[in-house]
Amino acid sequence: MTTIESMGKNKKTARIAGLLYLIVVVTGLFSIIYVPSQITVQGDASATVSNILASKQLFRIGIVAGLICYTAFLLLPFALYKLLSQVGKGIAVLMVAFAVVSVPISFVNLLNKLHILSLLGEADYLQAFTVEQLHAHVMLSLDAYGDGILVSEIFWGLWLLPFGYLVFKSGYLPRVLGILLMMGCFGYLINFFGEALSPGYAETGIATFVSLPSALGEIGTCLWLLIVGVREPKSPVVSARDAA
Repeated sequence: MTTIESMGKNKKTARIAGLLYLIVVVTGLFSIIYVPSQITVQGDASATVSNILASKQLFRIGIVAGLICYTAFLLLPFALYKLLSQVGKGIAVLMVAFAVVSVPISFVNLLNKLHILSLLGEADYLQAFTVEQLHAHVMLSLDAYGDGILVSEIFWGLWLLPFGYLVFKSGYLPRVLGILLMMGCFGYLINFFGEALSPGYAETGIATFVSLPSALGEIGTCLWLLIVGVREPKSPVVSARDAA
């Protein structure tokens, strides 16, 4: 295969990866950030339940968006593997493994939201619960959903380290994106340990600050892959196997 043909194939793969990444970013922001911001009232079960009942369709759309997000995130690392494995196959496998591990956790975690819809349904057996008990169960399910997101964040962070390294070494994308992705890995891990060890961590400015590299790196990488594709590296990409 000629260099021109190879670059054309890589650009096609990059744009597929960029499209999948865009789906992950848009649906992820909608389901994980926007929907909870419109519904959840911290410390107020009654207001939260009222918001869910008033915006039940939005709540359902958020669940569907989550399903789309995690499906796209299952496919994304394989597209990136096809693009970046020539840089280092072992590292590319690690990238795929870290990303894929998070997907079943995320899917199972959505059961907590479906459970909320059941609790707020019209089944006869729900009459056995008082209003206060139903509200408490809803909040417990929301807390369980938040805990599931927290566990998923471990792997959402870990996959960025090999991914960022491959981006940095490949020369297909700006190296600054690779650096931001690798920094993003540690940002996710800092947030995980911060929230796990300190109940008030989420309200601190640190949480937002350490999340910036991953946000900039992932959105920047998504847009670059989608719009530009890949650029021809200044020097040939040499894999670890070839170098040996």
